[in-house]
Formats: sequence, structure tokens, C-alpha cells
Amino acid sequence: MRAFIALAPLALLVTAPALGQSDAWVVDYDSSSVGLQTDVFGTTIRGDFPHFTADIRLDPEDLSDARIEAVVQAGSGQLDAPNRQSDMDGQAGLNPSAHPEMRFVSDTITREGGTYTALGTLSIKGVTQEQALTFTLNITDGRGVADGGFTLARSDFGVGARDWGAAAAQIEVRVHIEAVRAD
Repeated sequence: MRAFIALAPLALLVTAPALGQSDAWVVDYDSSSVGLQTDVFGTTIRGDFPHFTADIRLDPEDLSDARIEAVVQAGSGQLDAPNRQSDMDGQAGLNPSAHPEMRFVSDTITREGGTYTALGTLSIKGVTQEQALTFTLNITDGRGVADGGFTLARSDFGVGARDWGAAAAQIEVRVHIEAVRAD
């Protein structure tokens, strides 16, 4: 049960690297989302983190200075299984009272075909791990739409308790980012 809470931090990472055509982008937060999905005792649980920020600098023609920094507010996570919410918010879960933010910062961004990979660090609950965020990017008329994500093991970030067992062991983080070129 409590393992599900670990999913929330992943969402943070996924949100950051979505758009890019010019160098700097302004995120349309009303059209963007950071979410998670996991399996708890044979039931798929989904959630979203509506409070996040992303600083995106990405020129698809020159990725040498590309950078994504995203911050997700851990306490904003809402699960579609209300009976699991206290697990996610508790001390064994994301513990937002002690660790209010989850953060992803890219070191490099590369592209192979139509897929981008932002390699950087993800910090959840005071633990920092290397993380790769893959995403696609479509830019039309100065508006970028990025969809991507990654999968993480909650235990790598100290999320979960012994009694969680295999519940929510893997968290799939999905991000959908829409942004416009900064002036």
C-alpha cells in the first residue's frame, strides 16, 4: 500500500523536460500534467501532481545548452484510490511535511530520431539518483507539446515500509508538457 506513495516523486521528474523549439519555454500549466501509475495488490492506481514548475531551455537544433529543471510539490499528489492517500502522504511515503519537493535536473539532453533523452538527477525524500527521462516533442507554430516519462523503483528513494512488500514497487511517471517560446 505505502509503496504507492513512492510514485509521486517520479512525477516530478517527468514534468520538467517536455517542450522545446526555441531556447527558453514558458509552460502552459493549465494544459500540462505530471502523473503516476503503479500496481498495488493487483489494482492499478493512478495519481497526479498538479503543483509543479519547470524551467526549460531547449533548442531542438542545438542541444548543447539544453536544460530542464522541474520541481514537483510532493504534498499536491492526489491518488484515484483515496484509501491509499495516507500511505503516499505518510512518513514512510513521500512525507511532504519533511520533504516538500521532488526535483529533476538534467545534465544532458540528447535526441535519437524522434525521441529525446534528458539524463540527470532525480531527488525524492532526500535521496538523489541518476534518472533518464525520455520524451517526444512536437513543435507547431511556436507551441511545443512533449510527452514522456520513466519508471522508477520506489525503494531506491527510501519510499515504503517493510509491510508494503511488492506493492507499488515500480512507479511509472508520465508527463505531458505544453509550452510556448519565451519572448
